[in-house]
Amino acid sequence: MHTVRIHGRGGQGVVTAAELLSLAAFADGKQAQAFPSFGSERMGAPVMAFCRIDQQLIRTREAVTHPDVLIVQDPTLLHQVELFAGLSRDGYVLINSTFSLDDLGIGEFLKSIPPGQVSVIPASDISSLHLKRAIVNTPLLGAFAAMTGWIALTSVLSAIRRKFPGPLGEMNVAAAKDGYDHVIAYLAQGRSNRQPPRAN
Repeated sequence: MHTVRIHGRGGQGVVTAAELLSLAAFADGKQAQAFPSFGSERMGAPVMAFCRIDQQLIRTREAVTHPDVLIVQDPTLLHQVELFAGLSRDGYVLINSTFSLDDLGIGEFLKSIPPGQVSVIPASDISSLHLKRAIVNTPLLGAFAAMTGWIALTSVLSAIRRKFPGPLGEMNVAAAKDGYDHVIAYLAQGRSNRQPPRAN
């Protein structure tokens, strides 16, 4: 079973990100579940959502305390809450930022994560480019597909079109593709402690 924990703030589409990830897993022929953490979801408040992906029926409904993947939609949370609590030493970390890991103050801490399993992408810039607003969930889901290989990009795009039919869906599809391409470029150039590529 693969477990994912997503951190962001109220109004940033954190819960939608988990839902889209589960839809993508279903489209990929897998079992999945997605649900938010309990607590305040007011605009701007820290929010968590969880997703589990498996080949078999998932019966547990507990919060994900030891994630295989950590997705950080809002980098201002990096030093405000215990984002990395429970993260597996061979886990994956995906962060929305235009800064390097060292500039974010977490480069040394994340050296224990295997190379190629930490990525920083300018998801806010990508979503602003394609959606004209900084809702970062779809570029990060494209990035997730590129980084982990657990779900095909085509399944992510299928989930987006199902959730957002019409022109809005196609704008989100473009954002997801851009996120995917950014991570492929980021990892190919070995940029785990340098500046992420700019949004085009």
